[in-house]
Amino acid sequence: MSEKREIVVGASGVPAVSYVEDVRDGRPWADLVEVIGPDPADAIMSRLRGWAVSAPVELSEELVRRGARLLRHAHEMSCDLRRTPIPGASPPDGFRFVPCDRSPEEIFPAWRSAYPPGHPDHRRRDGGEALREELAPLLRGEILGKLLPCSVLAVDAGDQVVGGVVINDRDGLPWISEVFRHPTGAPRGLGALLLRTAQARAAADGLSTLGLAVTHTNPARHVYERLGFVVTRTSMTVAIPDEVP
Repeated sequence: MSEKREIVVGASGVPAVSYVEDVRDGRPWADLVEVIGPDPADAIMSRLRGWAVSAPVELSEELVRRGARLLRHAHEMSCDLRRTPIPGASPPDGFRFVPCDRSPEEIFPAWRSAYPPGHPDHRRRDGGEALREELAPLLRGEILGKLLPCSVLAVDAGDQVVGGVVINDRDGLPWISEVFRHPTGAPRGLGALLLRTAQARAAADGLSTLGLAVTHTNPARHVYERLGFVVTRTSMTVAIPDEVP
């Protein structure tokens, strides 16, 4: 991946951290933070007020101690499709696997229902806002990158979307941005079957790697590990307060 890195300079004038600039939930976002000099926490707390910051765990924990709010603790994982061939999977009886070419409005009910209150990735936004600002631009390729054809949906006998795996081109890295299953409209285990199907389609398309991020407390991590994904990086995303005491 090619990425332009920005620099945060500390009080001494020495570079303290570098990051990739993005936007998260309406906030400016310092993603993929790397420590490159002294006093990184001081530099972030003074220079990035009001930002979301994704940094290594030790640095993020220091930021939390200084008043930052934890947004997400996640593991980035990667699957080498050349070393871990995954056979495709058949859908359960009464369901079909189809390309991810439905409208955001058709996909939204299952996607929204997959993250109820209490889920580690529960979305607290209003439904209309989540559709307009999260799902629709993701499917249009406006958030991470273009939607890849190895993405796959599951539909029931009535042709309603009940699950899916969404894969985007994240600066040249095929990235699984969503794995979702309607909790009552689809059988347990459907997510793993969808993921196996997406892996097989990605390999058939000539892709060598798939990446994803999973929240630390999400038990889906064990499913990903079973399907050949390994942790490559762990980080915490925190919100830096607008006013630092």
